[in-house]
Amino acid sequence: MFLRQVYIPLPPWERIQCLTKTAHPLIPIRGVEFFQGTLDSTDEIESARVFDTTLRDGEQSPGTSFSYDDKRQIAAILDDMGTHVIEAGFPVNSDAEFEAVRDIASSTSTTTCGLARVVDGDIEAALDSGVEMVHTFVSTSDVQIEDSMHATREEVAQRAVDSVERIKEAGVTCMFSPMDATRTDEAFLIDVVEAVSEADVDWINVPDTCGVATPGRFGDMIEKVSAHTDARIDVHTHDDFGLATANALAGIEAGADQAQVSVNSIGERAGNAAYEEFVMSVESLYQCDTGIDTTRITELSEIVEEKSGMATPGNKPIVGDNAFSHESGIHAAGVIENSDTFEPGVMTPEMVGAERRLVMGKHTGTHSVRERLDERGYDPTDDEVRAVTRRVKDYGAEKRRVTVSDLERFAEDADVDRQQDREQAHESTERDRDDRDYEEHEEVRI
Repeated sequence: MFLRQVYIPLPPWERIQCLTKTAHPLIPIRGVEFFQGTLDSTDEIESARVFDTTLRDGEQSPGTSFSYDDKRQIAAILDDMGTHVIEAGFPVNSDAEFEAVRDIASSTSTTTCGLARVVDGDIEAALDSGVEMVHTFVSTSDVQIEDSMHATREEVAQRAVDSVERIKEAGVTCMFSPMDATRTDEAFLIDVVEAVSEADVDWINVPDTCGVATPGRFGDMIEKVSAHTDARIDVHTHDDFGLATANALAGIEAGADQAQVSVNSIGERAGNAAYEEFVMSVESLYQCDTGIDTTRITELSEIVEEKSGMATPGNKPIVGDNAFSHESGIHAAGVIENSDTFEPGVMTPEMVGAERRLVMGKHTGTHSVRERLDERGYDPTDDEVRAVTRRVKDYGAEKRRVTVSDLERFAEDADVDRQQDREQAHESTERDRDDRDYEEHEEVRI
């Protein structure tokens, strides 16, 4: 059951710039019930597992290379958060990669997976690394079979079966991927799925390797694959058309149990379905408990950004700097009154370990300026707020960032009193009045 949030007043924070929290943020208990409305239907799925491939496919981002320590640090956070599977790497790739995968497998409580081609050396390296799951794959689309593998369909199918059987003989969970499934002849794809199913494969991953799927088509494909196997279904979607997370969710709606995702969407070419987008969509939009500690999502994102060398765009969903930021006067005024006005409502910044920020600039309104001045200890009149707001807008219109120092300078130029000064002036006036009253009383008594 999902509980609604409660308002808990908190003391003001010391701020160093005008990209700050609101004064009374929402503290989530667990989640927030979906709003009544046209989209109030949250029973499409019952559960969804998360297979993280940041350390494997994510590392295949051009120019990205995780060190041994990087992998251990990222894996430890993923493990602590409750991620269901961590694909730690490609053990046969190098001695350093093998050691990293082995150490992650031995030090984490979650299922650790190692990647392997349908090649004996790859499979043996993965098994020797001590992982609980081996993910083996082979191309099934004609273009890759002919121009990348230089093999035949028959050879591909046989290698797939042999590899699954070897992994199962070792007593390890086996996942098989028909690579480039979304560009594979449907009849051949089903043949391969049935063949590895007869070999007792545990998981079949359906990859949209080149990112050409659309949600409706991909959902139909998952239903067809599911009809030909008793194995559990996993999906792996790429973001070439910006549809990776949508396709992953469509796969889950169609009956898949698990999605492969990477933090910040990093991965080959345009990347993969995003860990943060998939998890929060399942949690907030579908109202399903993944079991993942979502409050560490921002922390995880920042670490992956640092270690991968790939900057996270400001408009990136969930983890971008602008995800919970407001500059527009109408939006800021609404959010100050009630954050649900111009945010999803079913997802708050606190749920992902982020902060709500009111940004000062060209579009800033008086509500936001008053809020910021109050936080800095000022006690402005309505005319003073309007004067400072004009300065903020003019400054922001020049594409300049409005900092706390700028705001305070504008306030000083407008002769805005600080609350302490005004209180002291009030106290002084009260003392003077008391003194006069006393003197008048004494005069009368005399």
